[in-house]
Amino acid sequence: MQLKGDGIMDVAVDTPAKTFIQVAEIWVPEGETLVHGGGSYGDLGAFEAASRRESFAKGEGLPGKAWAEARPVVLKGFDGSYFKRTEAATEAGLTTAVAIPVFAGKALKAVLVVLCGDDANRTGAIEIWREADGLLMLDDGYYGAAKHFEWVSQHTHFPAGQGLPGGVWASETPMLMRDLGSGYRFIRADSAGKAGLTTGLGVPIPVPGENTFVLTLLSARGTPIARRFELWDARAAKVGKDGGAALVDGICAREGALWDPENAGNERRAEAWQGSIGKVLGSGLPVVESGKPGLAAGYSSMVALPIYLGGELAHIVAWYV
Repeated sequence: MQLKGDGIMDVAVDTPAKTFIQVAEIWVPEGETLVHGGGSYGDLGAFEAASRRESFAKGEGLPGKAWAEARPVVLKGFDGSYFKRTEAATEAGLTTAVAIPVFAGKALKAVLVVLCGDDANRTGAIEIWREADGLLMLDDGYYGAAKHFEWVSQHTHFPAGQGLPGGVWASETPMLMRDLGSGYRFIRADSAGKAGLTTGLGVPIPVPGENTFVLTLLSARGTPIARRFELWDARAAKVGKDGGAALVDGICAREGALWDPENAGNERRAEAWQGSIGKVLGSGLPVVESGKPGLAAGYSSMVALPIYLGGELAHIVAWYV
C-alpha cells in the first residue's frame, strides 16, 4: 500500500460492473451560461460527446433549472421534459438525473449532475429533503428498484437531529451512517435492510434564501453508489489558519474505516492543489475524475463535492467507484 498525494491509500479494489450512478458531470458558470467542466461517463462515449458540446442558460435544461431555482432538482423521465439531451440519454440507457447546485452565499460555483439508468436490479437512493413547518419532508428522490423503501420514505419526516437527514440538518455537517439495515439511528432501518441498503451519506445543500435542503445518498451492495466515502473538514477552526482539510470520517468496502477517532492526532490531511481533494480546496469547485493516475488504484472514478457555509468552504464530501 502507498499513500497518494491527498493521503489516500493506494490499494487494489474490485470495481463492480454495475453502479447505481452511471454518469457524474460538472457545469460551471461562464458569464450568463453554464459550460461543461468535466465528468465521468464510463463507456457512454456518445453521451459524453453530446454533453461536451452543450451549454445552458439560466433556467435552461436541468443544470439551468437548478441554478435559476436555487435548489436541487430531481428529473425522473426525460421524454417531453425540459431535458436538452434526451435523445443521447435514451440511447445511453439513462432515465433519471439529479442536479445539485453548489452555492457560496448567493454566488453559484457549479452544478453537479448525476445520471442513472433504470432496471429491475439497480437499487439505491438519491433523496432530496426539504424543511417545511419545522420538519424535513421528502422533496423528491430516485430509488431504482427499491419501491417499498421509496414508499416508506415518502411517508417519513424528520425533526432536527433525528435520523440521517435530521442529523445533517441539526449539525450543518455531512454525515456517514453504516449498517443501515440494522442501525438504530437510521429510522427506516427495517425497509432499508429489505432493500439491501448498507451505507448512507447525508450532505447539507446550502442555497440562497430561507430554504433548507439535505441530500442523502444511500448505497446498496449489488449496485453501490460508491465503494469508498470520505468526509473532509476544511473549516479554519479544525485545520488552523494555514488552511487545508482534514479527513474526519470515511469508509471503504475493502479497507473498512478510514478514520480512527482514537488516533485523531494522526489524521490524514490535504493541502490546496494536492491530489483530488486539494483540487477542490484550490479551485473551490467540485471535482469529477475518471481513469486518472491520481486516483487510488482500482477506482475508476471519483466525485468530490464542496460544501459552503456562510460563503466559506467548510466541508468536502468525496465518493469513489
